[in-house]
Formats: sequence, structure tokens, C-alpha cells
Amino acid sequence: MLPVTFSPKSRQDLIDIGDYIAKDSRANARRFVARLITQSKKVGRAPLGYVSREDLAPGLRMAALDRYVIFFRVLDGEVRIERVLHSARNLPVVFGGVDLPPRMQSV
Repeated sequence: MLPVTFSPKSRQDLIDIGDYIAKDSRANARRFVARLITQSKKVGRAPLGYVSREDLAPGLRMAALDRYVIFFRVLDGEVRIERVLHSARNLPVVFGGVDLPPRMQSV
């Protein structure tokens, strides 16, 4: 099992998701964000078993939970959660601006 870390953008995604859901119910927001975090941590058990999304960014994979998608990479012996997004988002536009670690940037 690999350790799981969260990028600053993914942390902000979780806050934004929680804030949006909390408009209707704070309790539901807390529960759902907790489920997203739990699902993210499960990715560390077998990260290569998840769907590749190389079409969006190098090394990117995804795991789904309800209508949300957890995007991650396996880097240096850990799973890094890159983004947590609603599946209705325009993903190519979102990932056009992903900040890649220097070793993954194209030359």
C-alpha cells in the first residue's frame, strides 16, 4: 500500500465541494467530503488498477465516487491526489492548466 498525499489544488477542491454542499446541509457536506477522502486513501492499495487518463495529463489516473472523480498520479512511491472534480466539468480545459512537477513537464 502506498501513502496518499493531497496537492494544494485537491485540498481546495475538497473545501469547495464541502462549501457547496453545506449550502443545503453542513452534516451532509462533512459526510460526503469524508467519503471522498476515504476513497482517495483507498487508491493507495492498488493505484495502477484504476483507469488511466493520459489523455488529460501524463501519468494521470482516476477513481470515481458518485458524480465526483478523484484524479491522481503515482510519484516517487506515493499516490498524489491532484484534483477532485465533479464529472460534469470540462476536464480537458481544467487539466490544460495543471501544474506538473518539473520532472513531468514537457521540454
